[in-house]
Amino acid sequence: MTPVLDPTAIVSTLNRHEVRYIVIGAFAAIAQQAPIPATRGIDITPDGSKQNMEHLSAALTELGARIRTESAPDGLPFHHNGASLSSAVCWNLICPYGEFDITLRPAGFDDAYTEMEPHAVVVLVGDVEVPVAGLDDVIRSKEAAGRPKDMRVLPLLYRFRDGQKS
Repeated sequence: MTPVLDPTAIVSTLNRHEVRYIVIGAFAAIAQQAPIPATRGIDITPDGSKQNMEHLSAALTELGARIRTESAPDGLPFHHNGASLSSAVCWNLICPYGEFDITLRPAGFDDAYTEMEPHAVVVLVGDVEVPVAGLDDVIRSKEAAGRPKDMRVLPLLYRFRDGQKS
């Protein structure tokens, strides 16, 4: 059974390990009060520097992260370090606090952390400060991904963004 998402526990662990990351995707939009459907997990894009990926590895160890797959509901063992984490574009993970994905190159971006960081905003999730992708960057990535679930929420995101600008 998939654990109920506790994003505060996940981002608190990342923060405690001084991981430089930005929350992306639906959760980033929801954290900014966008009226879109709830998401099952949280997605992040980390700074890909060697030191940061080592910090991320330590955080994942503390979280008890496992590879998420349909055939193994509790996940598969996941041995990692900074170099191995850097070797994939995306990791689909699960931990006792829910599902989360780490994406080094989300759709629409070559160096996501560097490109998104100037537009990121800090929001409170529970009582934890969390850097989230700016709404324009969320939209850019969803447009580039073009998945049906992204296409369904884009009109809501456009209206929400345009309402904020007026």
